[in-house]
Amino acid sequence: MDTEKLHVAIVASPGLGHLTPVLLLGNRLATHHNIHVTVIVVTTQLSPAESKILHPSTAPKLLNIVQVPHVDISGLIDANTKVVTQLSIMMRETRPRIRSAISAMNHRPDALIVDLFGSELFPIAEEFCMPRYIFVTSTAWFVALTTYCQVLDKEIQGEYVDQKEPLKIPGCRPVHPKDVVDPMLDRSDQQYREYIRHGVEYSMFDGILMNTWEDLEPTTIQALRNDEILQTVVKVPVYPIGPLSTPVKPVSQKSELIEWLDTQPSDSVMYVSFGSGGTMAAEQVNELAWGLELSQQRFIWVVRPPMESHADGTFFTAGNGPDGTPAYLPERFLTRTHKLGKVVPLWVPQMEILNHPSVGVFLSHCGWNSALESISNGVPMVAWPLYAEQRLNATLLTEDLGVAWRPTVLPAKKVVEREEIEKMVRNVMQYREEGKGRWERVKEVKCSGDRALSKGGSSYNSLCEVIKDCERRLKKLI
Repeated sequence: MDTEKLHVAIVASPGLGHLTPVLLLGNRLATHHNIHVTVIVVTTQLSPAESKILHPSTAPKLLNIVQVPHVDISGLIDANTKVVTQLSIMMRETRPRIRSAISAMNHRPDALIVDLFGSELFPIAEEFCMPRYIFVTSTAWFVALTTYCQVLDKEIQGEYVDQKEPLKIPGCRPVHPKDVVDPMLDRSDQQYREYIRHGVEYSMFDGILMNTWEDLEPTTIQALRNDEILQTVVKVPVYPIGPLSTPVKPVSQKSELIEWLDTQPSDSVMYVSFGSGGTMAAEQVNELAWGLELSQQRFIWVVRPPMESHADGTFFTAGNGPDGTPAYLPERFLTRTHKLGKVVPLWVPQMEILNHPSVGVFLSHCGWNSALESISNGVPMVAWPLYAEQRLNATLLTEDLGVAWRPTVLPAKKVVEREEIEKMVRNVMQYREEGKGRWERVKEVKCSGDRALSKGGSSYNSLCEVIKDCERRLKKLI
């Protein structure tokens, strides 16, 4: 089959963390492999960042983007329904609309790629006789844990977080109980059952694509391919195709934030952001503010209202202080730190900031998209995981890869107090010789990722294998 005529549909479930890597995969297939790509986006109320990405002026030009509104599931959930359950129900209920969108295309897709919540769409691929692949927008370690959890479910009694010993995955690094992903925190909750089902359904597809690369997780990737025990649950090929991260785009006019960065010394600014969905308790927001101020180090902080607040994107104008400081930040915080740093509500152009020579460290929630963006710009991290698989990522980044520091207190378990934050920020930013290895190591990992994506590199070849596999399967159907 001529790959110029190959048409692939990729489905993104709701959320910026799913949309971004799906668009990057689609763009890579289109630009580097001459594939016609349609991206089907299941939309809810779009965040400012999602709206910007999907706007015709900024969306990838070579992709055909189809937005499918999700079905109202308010009658199927309540206030206690966890995120994994909500997304699973949403994708199940929206399946008829996605099927209609695919059926209505003039050139029906030859193959279907879905993100990690898209296993609900397996029947559509089966009905239309399409080769089908699942794209896990995270690490190989996450894939190993997710697929093997069906075995752990039978072997382990009680809650995983209460276990005294690490959870063993054949051929892989064990998972410490404190690092388990959110759905594994409560085995009585529906999202745990949804998570187990997802891991089982990965092997219903023709292959598992992962946003990682051979040199980043060699032991885990080899275990997924070759370990006899792990192969009993991972029954299909795995394809490391990363690191897929957002490229830096040239801008015609610099923002005020970038102009401020231009005036700062090299590697002197700490960038602080917890992702598109990361929120903390008001007490922790307050302690972080004090810690940043007391450290007297330069910073950019993307602030979101704390969990208890329902403030919207205009919260900076609703502050109680005379300088407009929001009520949940220390009084006159903005006034006292206006020369030291920049506090920005909700969203910033992250790649543009990480790419700037003045930014030396990224204090991050360790969402995998953000981690890859930091690595691709050669910026080490302070790991501050909040939810989902971020604790797993934080351990990988700090202990295995050596590209991040982490607080002695686990932020997800306890409030990290201002004294520790002050000390940590100052140590990381001032005493660079002490942590020099992390700066050197992150540059090495960046180069490794660049090589993997280049023509002839491991990830480039891996994506070529996906295309060849798809073509072989299509020929059998003719």
